Amino acid sequence: MGKLESIYPIAIEITKEKIIQDMNFYLESQESMPSFATYASNRESFVEQIWLNVWLNKASNDVPRREKKGFLNERGFVTEGSDHKLINSMFRNELRTYRPFDASAWMNETFAEKQADWEKRYKEARADYYKRQEEQRLAKQRWKIRMRLQDEANAYFEDKSLVLYLQVRSYIAGVLAKDLNNKPKFQYIDPYLLEEQLVEEGGFQANEYLMVTDFFEELTGDIHSLFDWGKNRFEYENYFYRYERFVSDLILKIAPEKYLNHLPAGMHHDFLESFGERLTSRALQDILRDELADLSQACFDELQEEYVSDLLNLEGIPFDETLHEEIFIKDEANREKRKAEARAEQAKKQAEEQRMINDIIGKAYTPSLGKKVSYILHIGDTNTGKTHQALQKMKEAKSGLYLAPLRLLALEVFDKLNADGVPCSLKTGEEEKAVQGANHTSSTVEMFHEKDYHEVIVIDEAQMIADKDRGFAWFRAITQANAKEVHIIGSKNIKMMLLNLLDEADLELREYRRDIPLEVEPREFELKYTKKGDALICFSRRQVLETASRLKESGHNVSMIYGSMPPENRKRQIEAFNRGETSVVVATDAIGMGLNLPIRRIVFLENEKFDGTRRRRLTSQEIKQIAGRAGRKGIYDTGKVAFTAEIKIMNKLLIQADEPVQTFTIAPTSAVFERFQKYYRNLGTFFEMWERFEPPKGTKKATLSEEKELYELIRGTEIEVRFSLMDLYGYLHIPFSTKEPSLIRQWLETVEAVAESGDLPEPIIKTRNLEELELSYKAIGLHLLFLYRMGKKTEAIYWERIREEISEGVHDQLKDEMLNYQRKCKRCGKKLPDDSRFHICDACYHRGHRKSHRLH
Repeated sequence: MGKLESIYPIAIEITKEKIIQDMNFYLESQESMPSFATYASNRESFVEQIWLNVWLNKASNDVPRREKKGFLNERGFVTEGSDHKLINSMFRNELRTYRPFDASAWMNETFAEKQADWEKRYKEARADYYKRQEEQRLAKQRWKIRMRLQDEANAYFEDKSLVLYLQVRSYIAGVLAKDLNNKPKFQYIDPYLLEEQLVEEGGFQANEYLMVTDFFEELTGDIHSLFDWGKNRFEYENYFYRYERFVSDLILKIAPEKYLNHLPAGMHHDFLESFGERLTSRALQDILRDELADLSQACFDELQEEYVSDLLNLEGIPFDETLHEEIFIKDEANREKRKAEARAEQAKKQAEEQRMINDIIGKAYTPSLGKKVSYILHIGDTNTGKTHQALQKMKEAKSGLYLAPLRLLALEVFDKLNADGVPCSLKTGEEEKAVQGANHTSSTVEMFHEKDYHEVIVIDEAQMIADKDRGFAWFRAITQANAKEVHIIGSKNIKMMLLNLLDEADLELREYRRDIPLEVEPREFELKYTKKGDALICFSRRQVLETASRLKESGHNVSMIYGSMPPENRKRQIEAFNRGETSVVVATDAIGMGLNLPIRRIVFLENEKFDGTRRRRLTSQEIKQIAGRAGRKGIYDTGKVAFTAEIKIMNKLLIQADEPVQTFTIAPTSAVFERFQKYYRNLGTFFEMWERFEPPKGTKKATLSEEKELYELIRGTEIEVRFSLMDLYGYLHIPFSTKEPSLIRQWLETVEAVAESGDLPEPIIKTRNLEELELSYKAIGLHLLFLYRMGKKTEAIYWERIREEISEGVHDQLKDEMLNYQRKCKRCGKKLPDDSRFHICDACYHRGHRKSHRLH
C-alpha cells in the first residue's frame, strides 16, 4: 500500500476534527441556540473546502516525490525532466477529484437528527465562551498590576541604583581577589579554536591588570555555549561571561527583595486578589525580568570602568552602605584623574598611529601613470558621439578593453562589437562569455585588472569618479591602465579634474558639442499630448508601470525602462523602440546612462526624485544627462524637452553651466591590505583605521558603509576566523543590493558555506509577480558573483540559463502589467481613478487626518 492510500483515512479524520472545531466556534458566538440546519446552511461552502484543503496539504507534504511521479504517469502525464515545483502543481490538480470525501453528507448523517446532543454541544460551547471571557478579564487586571509594578520598579531602581551597585561592588571585590589568588592563568588562544588544548602559564599577577576589563579577557578554562545566528556554538569561556553571571545573579537576589519591602500594603492586596497568591520575591523576578536585566547591565557596565587595584582594596571590608559610599566617591575622583593621564598617553599613541595610518594607507593614492601610455579625453555633452569615436579606435586595435558603469552597457558593447565582426568577450561580476579568438573584452569597471595589457582601453562615463561608493574604480582604471592608448569619455564637468589628474601624461583633448540643439517647449505637458518618439521620465517603477498602462489604453505601443529591470529585459525594450515596434518609451533616470535611442522628445513627468534620504529637485547635471537623450542625427534635427510644471526653473537648470567636479572618492586597495597585514590581523581594526585616515586633498573616502554593515553580521564568528583579510574584504565588497533583506540573508548563508567548505545554498526563486521575479533575478546574480569568484564556471553556466528563464518571465509579466495595471490605494487597496494625483483614497486620507488631529 502506497503512502497516498495510507494517509487517506487520516485526512478524513483530520477533516472531521476541523468540522467539529468549527461547529464549536460557531455555537459559542450565538446568543441563542441555532438549529443544526441553520449552521449547515451558513457553513456549507466552508465545510466542503475543509476536506479539499486538508487532503491537498496532507498529500503534498507526505507523499514522496517518486510516488507522485508514478501517480501522474498512470494518468498520462510526462514527468521526466520536470522540476519538483511543476510535479507538485500537477499532483495537487489531479488530487482535487481523486476519491472526494463528502464532508457535508458526513456532518448531516452524524449530527442532523441528534437534537439532544446538539443542545448539549451548544451549552458546553457557551460555557467555554463565558469561561474564556472571565479569564480574559482576569488577565487584563493582572496585566495592569504587572504594568504598575514595572513602572514603579523603574523609578525605585533609579533612586536606589547607587546602593545596589555598592553591594555589587563589594561582592565582586571578594570574588576578584579569590580568582586572582587561586585560579590558574591560561595561555591565550582564539576562543573558537576548541581543538587546541589550553596551556597553563602559572598564576595571575594582579599588577598586570589596570582595568577590570583587562582581566575579563583572560580565559577561565571552561567551555560554554552561546546562541549565535540561530544556533548554538561552543567556545572557551573568558571571565567577562563569568562575572556577567555573578552580577546578574546577585541583582536577581537582592533587588526584588528590596523592592518587595518597599511596596505599600495596597499593592500586596491587589496582587493577592488578582493572582490568588501572595506577592513574593520569586514572583517579582519573573515580572521584572527586563527591568532587572537593565539594572544588571548598568551595574556590570559600571563595574567595567573600575580599576582592579580599587576593588582589591575593598576586599575584607564588611559591607556598610555609608562607609562603602565614601570609599566609592574617593575612588571615582581618583579614577577621573587617572583617566586624564591615560587620555594624554592615548593622544601620544594616536599621533604614532596616525603616522602608521599614513604609511599603510596614504601611499596608495598617488597616481602611478604609465610612462608610455597616451591618453585621449573625449569630453562633451550627452549624445554627441563621444563613445562611438572611442569605440572605433578600440575596434581597430589588435586588443581592447571597454569599461562600463553598468552591466547593461557592457552587454550592449559586447553585442555591438561581435555584430560588427570584431570578436569580443564579456566579463562582469555576474557573468563571463568567452568568444573564441577574441582579443577584445567588454567589462564593468570594477572588473579592471592593472596587470592585463590591452592596446586600447576605453573608460566610459568618467564623471562617475565623483560617485561616493564606486568612484575609486574609475580612479584606479584611469591611473593604472596598462595600454598603448587610453580613451576616457566624460561630461564637461569632469574636464579639469582629468586634466589635473593626468597632468604629466601624454594627453590629447577632444571636445564635443551637440549638432542637434535642445528646445524646451513652452507649454506644460499633459499625457494626452504624447506622440511617437517621446520618452516620458518618472522616478519610480510604480509610476513607470502606471504611465505605460494609461498610454497603452489610449492606443500607444510602449517600451519601459527602469533601474531594477534585468539588463536583458531593458535590452529587449530598447530594441523594440529602435525597430519601431513601440512608439513611446516610459523610463526612470536609468535612461540617462549611456543609452542612445531615437528619441524625439524627453518629457519630465516629475521635477523631483527620492535620493534614498529625501525627495529633492533634480540637479542641473541630472536634467542635462536625461534631456541630452533627445534628438537623433539623421532622424530628428531638434531635440525637444518638455516639463509638466515649473518650466522656467527647469529650463534655467538645463542651460546653466555645471559646477566642475572637485573631488573623487578613494577606496582600499590590495596594496593597502598587504601593508596593513604587517601590523594587524583584524578587519574591525582596519575599518577603525580607515575612519581616522585623512584623505589627500582633492579626494574623499568611500564610506564603506555597506561593507561595515555586512562585517557586523560575521564579526567575532567562525566565518571571520577562517578567511584571510583580503578574502574576507573581497566577500564584503561583492556588489549586490543590501537594501533587500533576503539578499543579505543569502549573502550570509553563502559566505558561511564557503567558510565551512560546504555546498553553496541555492538562491530562492519566486515567480508570482513582477517584484518577485526581479528579486529572484538579483538573487541568481548574487549567486553567480560567488560562483565566478570561486571559479565554478560549469555551475555558473547552469545558473545563467536559469536567469535567462527568469528574464523571460519578467518580459511576460511586463506585458501583463501594461495591459492590466490598476492604480490602487497604498493603504486599503481600493482602486483609484486614473487621474488621481494621490497614492491613497479619500477615505484613507480623512481617517489619517482625523488621527493626526487627535494626536495634536
